[in-house]
Amino acid sequence: MELRGSVVVVTGGGNGIGAALCRRFAAEGAGVVVADLDGNAARAVASEIGGEGRTLDVTDQGAVAGLVADVVGERGRIDLYCSNAGIALGTGPETPDQDWRRIWDVNTMSHVLMARHVVPAMLEAGGGYLLGTISAAGLLNAMTSAPYGMTKAAALSFFEWLAIAYGDRIRVSCLCPQGVRTRMLELDEGMGALLRESALTPEQVAGSVVAGLREERFLILPHPEVATYFERKASDYDRWLRGMRRLRATLI
Repeated sequence: MELRGSVVVVTGGGNGIGAALCRRFAAEGAGVVVADLDGNAARAVASEIGGEGRTLDVTDQGAVAGLVADVVGERGRIDLYCSNAGIALGTGPETPDQDWRRIWDVNTMSHVLMARHVVPAMLEAGGGYLLGTISAAGLLNAMTSAPYGMTKAAALSFFEWLAIAYGDRIRVSCLCPQGVRTRMLELDEGMGALLRESALTPEQVAGSVVAGLREERFLILPHPEVATYFERKASDYDRWLRGMRRLRATLI
């Protein structure tokens, strides 16, 4: 994908990976709309890069529809939509129902709401690009959080479906990093301790994204070892599960 001159929307763009993506896309010559639940954070990043900052709740279908309509109306099209917003919470089945619903709405359903409005706009414009920020947890689960692992796996499956259904007209990629030096990593004491040593900066992840978009790869893996782990999982599921049980025992 050629970013120079393109119209890009990034949700969750006020901090972390999202903010790094906004800065890198702007540096590549894109016009960036920064959307975040924290509108002040979105506007701060937008002011820094010469973009547009918007307040957006990605779980609010009306708000998502309004954002898409506004950007298309003002700029004519959306070339790249980065469905990046995400949260981490919960442990196992005992996680309260309201937390299960919240993480499902943010980590999975937000992508569905995005697709309902962005896909038709892109098809009408003759094409576009969808990028989902998932996680290595979408491929390899999350040993310390069932809600996080489940919602990320579901999100990955949805983007696979989008690529199957629309891949001839709309390009689709999924960003699946392991540890990234953001607030999310710091809040997870178990996985944070495991992933901190190999954690990348958000800027390094953004660099991997630009390379992946140029090559139009479905899986963008800033940590290449994730591909090796995924191959091991596929080749011997039971052995992989035994290894994950042993590793989880060291974290809790």
